[in-house]
Amino acid sequence: MPQRISPVDLPGVTPSRQQRSRETTLALLAAGAELLCTRSLVELSISELCAHIGATVGAFYSRFDSKEAYFNALLALTLRDGREQLLRLPPAVSAARSGLDQHCQLLVRGIVLWMRRHKGVLRAALQRSEQGPNNWSGFKDLAQALSERATLLLLPAMRDTAAARRGAGATAAEKRTVAFGVQVVLGTLVNAILNDPGPLSIDDDEIADRLGACLLLLLRAGPVTAPTPAPRKPRAGRGQR
Repeated sequence: MPQRISPVDLPGVTPSRQQRSRETTLALLAAGAELLCTRSLVELSISELCAHIGATVGAFYSRFDSKEAYFNALLALTLRDGREQLLRLPPAVSAARSGLDQHCQLLVRGIVLWMRRHKGVLRAALQRSEQGPNNWSGFKDLAQALSERATLLLLPAMRDTAAARRGAGATAAEKRTVAFGVQVVLGTLVNAILNDPGPLSIDDDEIADRLGACLLLLLRAGPVTAPTPAPRKPRAGRGQR
């Protein structure tokens, strides 16, 4: 859990003016993120969490109304870090097509590092999302924002030099191509976190290299043209039967 993020303004967290109290709150959040890497949210007990940092259960409930409020604060921290880390990737103003592979690797490595850092919280959120669609809505919003930033980063490298000089805006087909590429990357990583089916886990560095190469192939394939539906044969009238 990034130490630079202040927990004072998180939802469900009782604010405190004392530095030591704020440090205890942050320590509880950091401990939960660590413990969730090896157990589920259901298995994580408040007493174990407090013992992990030498705090009392009373100290926990003086800061959080419930375990649910505590986990919601963890989710808020994870999403905030995602927006700070993933959405600050600088868009490429101009880039040759030969640089597309570097941009793909840069984007994918950033996503992998963020998801690896928060894998316990992400896994718990995915498991909890089965109880209702709203439990994953914040991550859907982040994925949408990431897709938009990825378009700014990758589109100049996808186009040839002439198109880049024209400075034309992204077409709907191009945006959809990038969005699907991001969807494939995120979907693979979510599956790795939730199910760990192998052969590569979220902790394997190779997964970033392979997903970067996969994203590159998808982008180079370009927009997919939907097949034109075959004309319907006219129904035979009564007189034609």
